[in-house]
Amino acid sequence: MSSRYHHSEQLLEQALRVIPLGSQTFSKSMSVLPFGVSPYFADRGKGSRLWDVDGNEYVDFVNGLACVTLGYCDPDVDAAVRKQMESGVTFSLPHRLEMDVAEMLVEMIPCAEKVRFAKNGTDATSGAVRVARAYTGRERVAVCGYHGWQDWYIGSTTRDLGVPNAVKALTHTFRYNDIDSLQRILDEHPGEFAVVILEPMNAEFPRDGFLEKVRDATHRHGAVLVFDETITGFRYSLGGAQQELGVIPDMATFGKGMANGYPLSALVGRTLYLDLIEQVFFSGTFGGETLSLAAAKAVLTKLRAEPVIETLNVQGRKILEGVGRLIREAGLDHVLAITGHPSWSFLQVRDAGGFSRLQIKTFMFQEVFKRGIYTLGTHNLSYAHSDEDIDALLNCYEELFPLIKDSIDTGALIERLQCAPLVPVFTTR
Repeated sequence: MSSRYHHSEQLLEQALRVIPLGSQTFSKSMSVLPFGVSPYFADRGKGSRLWDVDGNEYVDFVNGLACVTLGYCDPDVDAAVRKQMESGVTFSLPHRLEMDVAEMLVEMIPCAEKVRFAKNGTDATSGAVRVARAYTGRERVAVCGYHGWQDWYIGSTTRDLGVPNAVKALTHTFRYNDIDSLQRILDEHPGEFAVVILEPMNAEFPRDGFLEKVRDATHRHGAVLVFDETITGFRYSLGGAQQELGVIPDMATFGKGMANGYPLSALVGRTLYLDLIEQVFFSGTFGGETLSLAAAKAVLTKLRAEPVIETLNVQGRKILEGVGRLIREAGLDHVLAITGHPSWSFLQVRDAGGFSRLQIKTFMFQEVFKRGIYTLGTHNLSYAHSDEDIDALLNCYEELFPLIKDSIDTGALIERLQCAPLVPVFTTR
């Protein structure tokens, strides 16, 4: 066991006896964190900082997989949750917080006329697909991006074990910024698509009117357009990517940063579609759980009262510009690229010098973790990230990028690894 992560690795050994992969979430597990050079268990978080169980401190650019938008232990959110806790969590009747937060979402999100709450992004996207199938009487689904673990989506990926072939056959993938890839599958099955669902943006900005063309093609074929804004919502703008990019879907799903780490997601959309939930079964005991709703109300209130979105954009542009400059200075344009939105950017890695992308990423994780930066290749910003935090990230990359260049050029990358390289897992973006 490594001394820096000794306690983490002990806990992982213990967890593996009772928990598959040692974690409830794939992206927090040993599948994506190389053993021997990674922390596996958190102890606490505050603001932009995360501490693991070995006492190592990190500037956190993962932020609970982008669900922490304000920062850990935001005082306004914590106060709202404590106050609600005094009167109860889940009741035998609906609570007015359901209405309060739904009304706020309708005011903020362009496509929202009605709202249904759930817990995970998967719940909301699955609800959207079921509603679209009910509305159209059709079964086929077109997907682009990541939409959760349910059969209708995950069957289209390489992690499809356990998904019936009949279900897999109904889901078709298309490529972002490639309208022909969508048009082709729509034309191959005329009158059969219920829904086109996509992340309105992730690593790339839309080009050449891509989203407008997706909307038009979807409606021309009589299908329903759904934007999966689980991450982009309350990060790109108050009304999500649909507001910033100017293309309004029929329905949209939200989650992640809506409650600053508390479990809450939402399906929103036009009354025409959402009223079908009176007949379509989309229901859960904890959809109206009040601590998460109280947290969401505090988050949405803060988003409207303070320059949260503006701050994410300002700090994120510093990352995009700074990382781009460091890549050029290190002569790594053929290996690395920085892409995406200021609030959610991606450090892209390519195969180079006979080394695979995953071998290079493993080396990167090893080096950024030991330097007190926690990132898995993206920069999921929070309102708590300061200039000092951005400087810490850029200083880390300023040390790391020349080391990557030298390791590739000299062929020494593998011998400099202090762990086994990561192995391929399914990719969705």
